[in-house]
Amino acid sequence: MSLVEEARFVRENAYVPYSKFKVGAAIRAASGAVYRGVNVENVAYPEGTCAEAGAIAAMVAAGDTAIAEVAVIADSPVPVSPCGGCRQKLAEFGAGDVKVTLATTDGATFETTIGDLLPGVFDAHQMSRA
Repeated sequence: MSLVEEARFVRENAYVPYSKFKVGAAIRAASGAVYRGVNVENVAYPEGTCAEAGAIAAMVAAGDTAIAEVAVIADSPVPVSPCGGCRQKLAEFGAGDVKVTLATTDGATFETTIGDLLPGVFDAHQMSRA
């Protein structure tokens, strides 16, 4: 199963009673394992979780910490991009050249990279003066 198909499959499990906007994400770790996530809404809107964050949490919980590829899918007229917070989360675990495929349920795709999604990334190099 392709990474986009993995994201499409898990998307159906999204918990979106308010927006009805289901998003699925799948991450292939450097180890080769695939981790999936969905958006999970909460009646207190800011307390929801993005699909990408859920996939990253599953990856880290399993002991992997390096992203090799990402796919995100939604029922949208154009491929939807990760939010700013998720872009930073992806950059924490993936190099700038890591492939990101953004897809729609109708089959449209857009390929980019973590670096193109988040130019000028804030990273660990900026945490020290050493």
